[in-house]
Amino acid sequence: MAKELKIGIIGLDTSHTVAFTKLIQGRDTPAEQKVDGLRVVNAMRFPSPFQNEDGQNQRQADMEALGVTMQKTVADLARGMDALFLEINDPALHLDYFRQVAGLGLPVFVDKPLAANVNDARQMIELAAAHKTNTWSSSSLRYVRRLVAAKKQITALPTFCNVFGALGKAAAGSDVVWYGCHVTEMLVTAMGVGAQAVTAVEDPAGVVAVVSYPNNRRAIAEYSRGSYKYGGRIQAGNDVLYFDNTGDVLYYNLLVEIKRWLDTGVLPVSLAESFEVQAIMEAVEQSLAQKKAVPVSR
Repeated sequence: MAKELKIGIIGLDTSHTVAFTKLIQGRDTPAEQKVDGLRVVNAMRFPSPFQNEDGQNQRQADMEALGVTMQKTVADLARGMDALFLEINDPALHLDYFRQVAGLGLPVFVDKPLAANVNDARQMIELAAAHKTNTWSSSSLRYVRRLVAAKKQITALPTFCNVFGALGKAAAGSDVVWYGCHVTEMLVTAMGVGAQAVTAVEDPAGVVAVVSYPNNRRAIAEYSRGSYKYGGRIQAGNDVLYFDNTGDVLYYNLLVEIKRWLDTGVLPVSLAESFEVQAIMEAVEQSLAQKKAVPVSR
């Protein structure tokens, strides 16, 4: 029997922590949604505006029922682990915790988004390079199966794309960075890197951003309040493909990619691409504030 990789999870302020652990080792998880070869062993919590103490108490109880041991420090959490997941809902804490784990010699998955802002993202990328830390970051929406299939079918550089999805209300910080990262991740998945500028507008329904690329390529991102459906279209010349997340098991899709990464060491998503996601989101915020087009940071 293949060895189970031992995982330490940092953060109980997101529902992802319990959801991922159930898919890995939940007794009642359907076989077709089970991700074998991993075992969440340790977890730790800390105060967060994204989940109160009562909510974290319940999540701790859920994790302990799944066989997970709660630890008080990063050092205790990481001891004996094969990999770490930063499942931290508050993007403002990502840099601080990544700084604590980057030098431990373990692969690190950073759940969406990479950071709170472009400056923090740059520092995290620099830390990863300095410590040779095998790390990546992604939203599960990158792995919508119909989006993945569309990317495979359209082999030319996409000319246009439109993506849409939810804009939740962040307990702290930017709504676009905290929840709009799902939509932005789909956009970058479709278009690749190289965005030049963003023009964004806001109304009671949410935010719409037009992202321009070289050679008259264009993407439109709709961040909608009160809607939790995701999808879009990719167009290359006369080829147009549509996708949405109907019937998808997004966390399972992401965990499959995480397991493949841990087995092979090959990054599914480069940090350059994650930085592009961050830079587009920051440009959206700046465009809303300045009421004009703004360049995307490089």
